[in-house]
Amino acid sequence: MASGNCTTPTTFILSGLTDDPRLQVPLFVVFLAIYFTTVLMNLGMIALISIDLRLHTPMYFFLRNLSFMDATYCTVITPRMLMTFSVGMKTISYIGCIMQYFSFVLLIISECLLLAVMAYDRYVAICKPLLYTIIMSKTVCWNLVKASYFWGFLNSVIHTSGLLRLNFCSSNVVNHFFCDNSPLFQISSSSTAVNELLVFAFGSLVEISSITTTFISYILIIQAVLRSRSKERKYKAYSTCASHLMTVILFHGTIIFMYFRPATSYSLNTDKIASLFYTVVIPMLNPIIYSWRNTEVKDALRRTIATKVLLR
Repeated sequence: MASGNCTTPTTFILSGLTDDPRLQVPLFVVFLAIYFTTVLMNLGMIALISIDLRLHTPMYFFLRNLSFMDATYCTVITPRMLMTFSVGMKTISYIGCIMQYFSFVLLIISECLLLAVMAYDRYVAICKPLLYTIIMSKTVCWNLVKASYFWGFLNSVIHTSGLLRLNFCSSNVVNHFFCDNSPLFQISSSSTAVNELLVFAFGSLVEISSITTTFISYILIIQAVLRSRSKERKYKAYSTCASHLMTVILFHGTIIFMYFRPATSYSLNTDKIASLFYTVVIPMLNPIIYSWRNTEVKDALRRTIATKVLLR
C-alpha cells in the first residue's frame, strides 16, 4: 500500500458532476426521482414475474435477473451521488472506493453477458420452438445466469487487484461522481500501463463474445422469421426481440464509447455524461422498454391488479 515515502490516502474526494451551487438542488431532485423510479420499476418487474405463473418462462427468468442487476448497480452509484448534491459529502473512504469499483465491475460485466444469454434464449425460442423447453431447461437457465455472475466476479477481481497495486501520492481528488478506472488512473502516481492493458484485453473479450453471440443469434432469428409465412409468428418475434435489441444497442453503444475509443479523445467531462447514461438512465429505461410493447407483461400487470382489487 506504500512505496517509499508515498502513502495511499485513506479517503478520496469525488468532485461530482458540477461545483455550481445553483445546480445542486435541481440535480438532487432530478436524480432522486430517477433513482426511485429505477428501483420501483425494477423491483416491480421482479415482483410481477415472481407472482404471475404465466411469466415463469426462461425469457422472464432472465429478465428478472436483468432487473435485479439494474436495481443493484444503480444503487451502488446513485445514493453516493445524491449525498454529494444534498449535504455536500464528497469524501469516500479508500476501502469504500475500492468496494464501489469492485461491485460496479462485477454487475456491469454480468449484465453484459446476461444480455448475450437473453439473445441466445430468443434464438432458441424462435428457431427451435419444439425443443425450447428441453434446451432451455431450468438447470440450463440457472447455469447460464451463474456463468454470467462468475465471469463478472472474475473480471472484477482482476481489475480491482490491478487497482490495489496503484499509489496515489500526488492527489486524492477523483474527477468523477463515482470510482471508475479512468479517473483513478488519471491521479495515480504509479504506471497504469498494465491496468489499461487489462481493461482493454478483458473488456474486449467480454464485449466481443457478447456482441458476437447477440449478432449471430439475431442473424439466425431474422432468417427464420423471413422464411415464416405466418404474420402472427413474425409479429410475436418482432415484439419479443425489439425490446431486447434496443436494450443491447443502448448498453453496448455507451460501453464502447466509454472504454474503447482512442485515448487521445478521452475527456473526463464527456465521460461523466456518458457514465450517467449507463449507470443511471439505462437501468431506468430497461423496465420501460421491456414493458412498453410486451403484451404478456401488460396482461400480467392487469391480472395482478384485478386480483388485488377482488381480494379487498
